[in-house]
Amino acid sequence: IDCCNMSSVPELKQKKIARDAELKKAAAAAATKAVADDAEMNKNIFAKAKAYEEEYLALEKTAIDNRRAAKANGQIFVTPEEKLVFVIRIRGIIGVSPKVKKILQLLRLRQINNGVFVRINAATVNMLRLVEPFIAYGYPNLKSVKDLIYKRGFVKVSGQRIPISCNTVIKAGLGDKGFECIEDIVHEIFTVGPEFKAVANFLWPMKLTNPRGGVIGKKLNHFNEGGACGQQGDKINRLIKKML
Repeated sequence: IDCCNMSSVPELKQKKIARDAELKKAAAAAATKAVADDAEMNKNIFAKAKAYEEEYLALEKTAIDNRRAAKANGQIFVTPEEKLVFVIRIRGIIGVSPKVKKILQLLRLRQINNGVFVRINAATVNMLRLVEPFIAYGYPNLKSVKDLIYKRGFVKVSGQRIPISCNTVIKAGLGDKGFECIEDIVHEIFTVGPEFKAVANFLWPMKLTNPRGGVIGKKLNHFNEGGACGQQGDKINRLIKKML
């Protein structure tokens, strides 16, 4: 009876039924593969996050041990030179020189309360000193780096500002460099790894809010004079917390 029924179905209809069955089978196989791939990716991400956390704890423990050993021997422990600063623009640029405008443009600080991660070298130090009256910067700790990327993190994909809503966004933008998840971004920024430039450019400048309770001191005065602009060292973490 079935053969008779199929023979009564037009040929084009039979082809469509067969094609739909193949497509359904392929979709089911693709869905199964996607679930397996997601599970494997999550497993890798958790392993990476655990390894990074152990690395951060080891760095912290090494610093504490060195400080204690130096104190026990009656010596002074000099911390290694910092490699990373977080720069926040706190003032406008009306009536300033073209050089200052150009440097702020190169730092991607086009708006007030924008913030970017910058690697410390001779060139960037000179640039930061030239625009010190218009920025506040210092050395972010691990918590500040994580909070900035998790809470204010946006990335640049095809010239568009895309929120970091899932790890697939990072894998699509930096997968060719081995980055799969947001923890890879945090690790590369905090440790100033070999791909720091690519990751920093992939991140859109952070759009922060006005600091709760206002800035400490006057914006026109340097931090060393009780103001808000210029190099703040690790005190920048206090300002970051107020602007998140």
